[in-house]
Amino acid sequence: MNLPLRHWHPETSVCSLRRHVTPAATVARLRPEDAGLGVDLPDGRRLARCVRCDVWLAVTPPADPTTETLPPLDELEVPRRGRPLRDAIVLRLIALDRAIHAVIFGLLAWLLIYIDLHLGGLQSGAHSLLQAVQRVLSNRGQQSSRDFIVSQLTNVLNLKASTLSVLAGSAVAYCVVESVEAVGLWLEQRWAEYLTAIATAGFLPFEIRALIDRVTVLRVVALVLNMAILVWLLWRKKLFGLNGGYHPKAEPFDRRELFGPPRPAAQPAASVPAP
Repeated sequence: MNLPLRHWHPETSVCSLRRHVTPAATVARLRPEDAGLGVDLPDGRRLARCVRCDVWLAVTPPADPTTETLPPLDELEVPRRGRPLRDAIVLRLIALDRAIHAVIFGLLAWLLIYIDLHLGGLQSGAHSLLQAVQRVLSNRGQQSSRDFIVSQLTNVLNLKASTLSVLAGSAVAYCVVESVEAVGLWLEQRWAEYLTAIATAGFLPFEIRALIDRVTVLRVVALVLNMAILVWLLWRKKLFGLNGGYHPKAEPFDRRELFGPPRPAAQPAASVPAP
């Protein structure tokens, strides 16, 4: 049995989260030219069309209407739909990705600063623990240089305050940049798209180098995701003049064609009797 393919409609998803937008449900009366947005039924109810997802809802005419009639179609407030809505959703997802990065870098910066401030005590404790572990391993006839715990304690002893300061400063800088990107992208600012594209492109060489050193699933996923984000921003948002360059466009639909009253059905041509 072949099941029909179901397509994702962002308008329906957004309406399920934000509620429908039905301007015909808020006015006192509907005119014949409003038939594409709402219709009054003989039983006193009203059918109102959502101008985002196109669903028709059965409502009751309002007791306290906002206006007497609907405004002209050219002045009607219509939420985003179609490709602009899909682009906005993708942009919000990228903003969430950048927000997660900001939290991770922020936690890493806090950890590095804490270690830097308590480096002396940490190294003293690591030295004492290293000596105890080496005595235990030597009694068992094992080589401590191959032991994971010994290698990690040795790394702690080799830490330098200057190195920690550089790493902490880098983590703070990345946290700030990622936070600015997240806020700007969430607010759909054009400058944030450029900043995200530049920052993503600048970080790709480090991701590639890390992947060359050691291949892991996490590194592969991170690289593919960042490359996809970069390509999408450059091409879909037309950054740096790509894909024809950025030009503010009108709505991707004809309001009168979409929300105007239905056209009368074409009458069949009258048959001409044969002579």
